[in-house]
Formats: sequence, structure tokens, C-alpha cells
Amino acid sequence: MSQRLSYASTGVDIDQTDAAKRAMAASMETADPRVLNRIGAFATLLDARFPGYAYPVLVHKSEEPGSKQKLAFAHGRHRGVCYDMVNHLIDDIIVMGAEPISIQDVIVCGTMDGAIVNDLVEALADACRQQGCTLTGGETSVQPGVVPDGLYVLTASVIGVVDKDNIIDGQAIEAGDQVLALASNGLHTNGYTLVRALLERQPDLLTADVAGESFLEAVLKPHTCYLQAVRGLFTESGLHGMAHITGGGLRDNLSRILPPGLDAQLDLAALQIPPIFRTLRAAGDLEEADMMRTFNMGVGMALVVAPEAV
Repeated sequence: MSQRLSYASTGVDIDQTDAAKRAMAASMETADPRVLNRIGAFATLLDARFPGYAYPVLVHKSEEPGSKQKLAFAHGRHRGVCYDMVNHLIDDIIVMGAEPISIQDVIVCGTMDGAIVNDLVEALADACRQQGCTLTGGETSVQPGVVPDGLYVLTASVIGVVDKDNIIDGQAIEAGDQVLALASNGLHTNGYTLVRALLERQPDLLTADVAGESFLEAVLKPHTCYLQAVRGLFTESGLHGMAHITGGGLRDNLSRILPPGLDAQLDLAALQIPPIFRTLRAAGDLEEADMMRTFNMGVGMALVVAPEAV
């Protein structure tokens, strides 16, 4: 006689999932007065009043940390991916002059390890608190047969707000403006499919020394968040545009904010390139053009400003 099926026998244990969600709720407790209902409700209610904003505009963005998460989980570094995801999301909206308000995540796994999932949520909540916003909820989905056991796929979205008169979208950029570079601490969240391919060919690269730290430490540094660095510039008239330097490198991302008919001329010799990029180029015998299109090459954010603002 065949064994009777149950949801738990197919790999989805609702009791285990519910227990994990109760544990997560403690990590997500918030005193943010903009959150009007409790964690665990069907959806999050946010107070849409924004004192101090004449014409508040909401900014919404979704993101995931790419295949960096696969490398991180393979080496027990899953917490760092949470900071990657939150910081990347926030960097994508601050280039428009927006302040982050709320972040929600999605965690998809093949089998649930409650301790790992709770650790992920705790790290996500902490990453949000560090930047003055709130992890208000999300979804944890167990999908056996879709996601391999031991792998967790993370995505998230952010809601931010900016006053309409203070939106920074590049329209003010004009000929003669200057481009300023804010340094990255490494790869951030781009180029990891190439990194993993190199590691498959050269496993010993994992422990190679890169300026006093291991290759693994160098490539898994969390994405830098630039909110604290640029927040004070949001209302400055001399700031004409900002670009988050992600996939596509400096050229492709700066092009996203330049008005038609304008190009940026960059002094690449002035870049202070972190050692990890030189290690990657040597290990893969990569062409410079490919490096510039794949990686940020030491620039995490670019600011376009009026000459008198420099």
C-alpha cells in the first residue's frame, strides 16, 4: 500500500514555517510610527503623511544580490548578502534624492532551516535600521524541487520618498559639469558569475592573498551604502545628477542620467582601483574593456555637479 501523502511529506512543513515566522517577528519589531499595524498581517499599512514635504513623491525599487548570494551561501556568509541587498536598494533610490522608508524581502528556499532564515531576517532588519528605515515584512517560500536544498534566493523592494521639487534625475546636467567619484570597497554586487567561473577553474584562488586578506574576504565585502555620505547634498542646487555604478560599469550607468546630446569625459587614470580588481584581471587574463563593463572598478557612485560646487 502506498504511503499517504501530506504537505509535510512533500517537503513543506507548515508548522515548521510558522515557527520560523514567529521567530522572525521578534527581529522585525519596530518603533517606527509610520508602521500602523503589526508584523504578520496580510500586508503592511504605512502612514502616508510626510511632514516637511510640500509634494511627496514615492520611489519604489526592487533588487536582488545576483549570484553573489550563491557564493556567500556556499561559504556560510549569508548574513553579508542581506546588507548587500539593503544597501544596493537604498543606493538605487538615493540617486534620485529619496530617503528610504520601508523595505520588504522575499526568501525562497528548497528546504527551510529555521535558524538560517531567522538569521537572514535579523541581518536584513539590522541593515535597515543602520540606514534609518524599517523592514516591514516580506515572504518566505519553501519550494522543494524548484530551489536546491541549502540554497536561498533573496530579493527585496524598497519604498522611499522625495519632495517633487528636490528630485534629482539628471535633467539639470549641462556641458561643463564635473563628475566626482565616490569610492567602492570592492565588487559590491556585480560580476559574480565571472568570479564563480574563475573559482571553478582555479579553486586555489579562494585563499589567495589580496592586500592582506583572502580572496574570499575581498569579494564578499558588503555593498557600500552612500546614504550618509550624500544625504546632506540632496537640496544643493549644484548637485545635478547621481549614478549608482552597478552592472555595466561607469559608462553604462552614467549614460542613464545624461541628457540627450551630452557625453561624459572621464579621467580613468585618476581612479584608485582596489587590489581585488587587479587580482581578478590577472587570474582571468581579462581585457580592460571587459573589466570596465563588468565591474565598478573602484567607483560605487558618481556625482555630476556644477563646476562652482567642486
